[in-house]
Amino acid sequence: MNIFVTSAFIATIGIAAAPPAQAGELWRATGLEQPESALFDAANNRIIVSNISGNPGDADGIGYLSVLSTEGKIVTQHWTDGMDAPKGMAIAGGKLYVADITKVRVVDLASGKLIASIVIPNAVFLNDMTSDQSGKVYVTDMLADTIWRIDGDRPELFVRDAMLAAPNGVFADGNRLIVASWGKGIKPDFSTVEPGGLLAVDLASKTVTPLAGAQKFADLDGVIALGDTIYATAYMTGTLYRYRTGSAPEAVVHFKPGSADIGTDGKSILYVPLMNEGEVAALKID
Repeated sequence: MNIFVTSAFIATIGIAAAPPAQAGELWRATGLEQPESALFDAANNRIIVSNISGNPGDADGIGYLSVLSTEGKIVTQHWTDGMDAPKGMAIAGGKLYVADITKVRVVDLASGKLIASIVIPNAVFLNDMTSDQSGKVYVTDMLADTIWRIDGDRPELFVRDAMLAAPNGVFADGNRLIVASWGKGIKPDFSTVEPGGLLAVDLASKTVTPLAGAQKFADLDGVIALGDTIYATAYMTGTLYRYRTGSAPEAVVHFKPGSADIGTDGKSILYVPLMNEGEVAALKID
């Protein structure tokens, strides 16, 4: 997710992109308000979208969640109201967890009712979320180089490490978290002195490991894994990257600036929020 980006500044990234791979756009959902995250809810066969609807850092009470069908139609525009600037989301134990600046909102997955708010100690800018196989939930604090873990309703510091370099996207992948880093030395225009890359955090040891060949190539936002392939967005340029171990990241699709926290059906479809367009795009990955 972008950090208070209010202009269409485009960062210049010093990487030679490989020829784009094939990715077919299936549909675009329109009429959303700064959609930041698109999460596939497999149990209910729907897509939940967080709408910031204002400044990404303002506690203004106008953020909300929407529900889309898997065909890209808006089922419920205002499914959950009363949030500030909701961003990444995760599902665990029949509940939806939503990163909302300094709090994690808890929503009943059946009704969409906001049922709790978990305050994250000393949080600065909570961003993306994921849940592991045991039902624990993780949230990145982008401006604090920190990842928190929530077990039930209790937050605990999971890892704080400068190597995380403004951790934005996070995705639980087996016994590790995959992290998409925005980069180091964030400037007023939100370009960086050193662009970010992809990392892994071992769930048991909490060791942070840069992924080989995927460092310092873009200011990254959302991230997901499908099998042995990682997909990540670069908000400032709108680029969707694909990465496999042993090869360099390659550009798959070029959107306009504003591609944020992507979701997946876990098979072959990606859901890409396009914040500046007010849209979510569904892509079929070959």
